[in-house]
Amino acid sequence: MIKVFVDGSSGTTGLRINERLSGREDIEMIKLSEEERKDPSAREDALKASDVTFWCLPDDASAESEYMIGGGTIVIDTATVHRCDEKWTYGFAELRSLREKIAGSSMIANPGCHASGFVALIAPLIEEGAIDPEAFFTSCSLTGYSGGGKKMIAEYEAPDRDPLLSAPRLYSLGQAHKHLPEMVKYTGLKKAPGFEPIVCDFYSGMQVSVVLEAQSRKVSPATIKEIYADTYKAGLIKYTDSQDQGGYMSALSMSGRDDMRVSVYGNEERLLLVSSFDNLGKGASGAAIQNMNIALGLEEDLGLITG
Repeated sequence: MIKVFVDGSSGTTGLRINERLSGREDIEMIKLSEEERKDPSAREDALKASDVTFWCLPDDASAESEYMIGGGTIVIDTATVHRCDEKWTYGFAELRSLREKIAGSSMIANPGCHASGFVALIAPLIEEGAIDPEAFFTSCSLTGYSGGGKKMIAEYEAPDRDPLLSAPRLYSLGQAHKHLPEMVKYTGLKKAPGFEPIVCDFYSGMQVSVVLEAQSRKVSPATIKEIYADTYKAGLIKYTDSQDQGGYMSALSMSGRDDMRVSVYGNEERLLLVSSFDNLGKGASGAAIQNMNIALGLEEDLGLITG
């Protein structure tokens, strides 16, 4: 029986991990009382008693908890703080160099939700020499409000909420979003992209897009599609020729699932690269469980909801 501890189990990511693991007969969950969850020594004991611990903590708490690691426990951190730390393995299995590293790692940093969609689109194209890593790209990312955590969920679901919440809201206006460092590091870009995250009035779902101009690519649109199809033969990401709905694309299309779909639209002059997934699925909890499965030598989609 695999012993699992979710540290920070009351947040949206922790709740979804518990939900996905609750039906698995190979998993025994380690639970702490409300009082014990606030006790560092109780949390450390639970971590060391587990085979796998998920950290679903704020960045500061995650950084402060690193002293607890040891004794062979696999720690999967869903916070931002360790994603660019060389001591940790970046948990994006579909990048060709990382699946084997995840399988042999006990310290895995789960990717950010926005970053996952961007990395999925750009990293394979740079790796295959299809686009210029010196080019400047702009990316738009639509997300459901659950990505903002319990406070934002409460704001959106309040009966007397602000009427402005009924329209999409652009944020991170200072162009310093916390996912940008990993978006650069794990794609191979030489400069950070222009990034436009937008939170919308739906619970979960995500859609990341990048416009690729003809002068920024070195291959044909057909070759771009072939690179995606070849890269995403295994794992939770798949290339599909079309994921639109009558000329529209809804950011809700992958809500409730743990996989991702990548597509290419546009024309010879401008291509539109699109990744669709759930910000709580492949953007958070689904990816965390995928990483756990790989680290334990199990089928990587075990216990996950995919198409």
